[in-house]
Amino acid sequence: MTNLKIIKAKRAGFCFGVKRAVELAFKSAKKSKGVYTLGPLIHNPQVIEKLSSEGVHPTENIDDKNINTLIIRTHGIPLQLHEMLKKKSFTIIDATCPFVKKAQQYAKLLSSEGYQVIIFGDEKHPEVIGLISYSGDDTIVLNSNSNIIKLKKKRVGVIVQTTQPANLFREFISKLVKDVKELKVFNTICNSTALRLNETKNIAQKVDLMIVAGGKNSANTTQLATFCRLSVPTYHVETAEEIQNDWFKQVSTVGITAGASTPEWIINEIEERIRYIGGNGDNGYPR
Repeated sequence: MTNLKIIKAKRAGFCFGVKRAVELAFKSAKKSKGVYTLGPLIHNPQVIEKLSSEGVHPTENIDDKNINTLIIRTHGIPLQLHEMLKKKSFTIIDATCPFVKKAQQYAKLLSSEGYQVIIFGDEKHPEVIGLISYSGDDTIVLNSNSNIIKLKKKRVGVIVQTTQPANLFREFISKLVKDVKELKVFNTICNSTALRLNETKNIAQKVDLMIVAGGKNSANTTQLATFCRLSVPTYHVETAEEIQNDWFKQVSTVGITAGASTPEWIINEIEERIRYIGGNGDNGYPR
């Protein structure tokens, strides 16, 4: 267990959209009081707690009289809710990820052109719930475990949740194309998601153990852990405190990756903890 070799993913941590949203939130807190986010800004409890300590609190109640500034979460919100917010007097800051915005535009376009819209993703995910509002009530949500259902329309348009794995999406399209006359596909997967997953899979094939850092409620972090487990023993943790010495018995090389909503300071603490366990850190590790 001593002298552990650590390989850390270069793309671990905040993606562009999350970094932008968090920076907007902290800047807003410095300018005024009464700053709220509509639901959790991102899927990371530690970041939400840090934002709360700076005066940025999540809320589901848009009628709260304490709201001076309301920030829309990275996953986006339903179109109907956008219309309701326009009638409010408080300041609205839209921190929806630009890639999610693009997916919303494609969803609306496909619906307006008369396509049967299919979203490849998790129907309970807030991003997908928002996308459905742009594509209409007859939208069908399917994932890699779904059976291809008999479709009423022969003209089918597909978009994909931005954090879905590209290989699963390709497999889904190859099945779908057999059952439709006309198929229009917008690949709305965030490029950062694909690159992060590929890098993580490469690291997992070179190490004895993988540590995946990020919120347990984060879809893309959970996917990283799932793919790593196909190659090597893997632990999904939110903080360094969860890491146990026993994990590293008979381990000489460990990989570290993190989801798109995991801040750099958490990744650094996890790396520091592992170095201490492996005998490579200083003796002052605060545990």
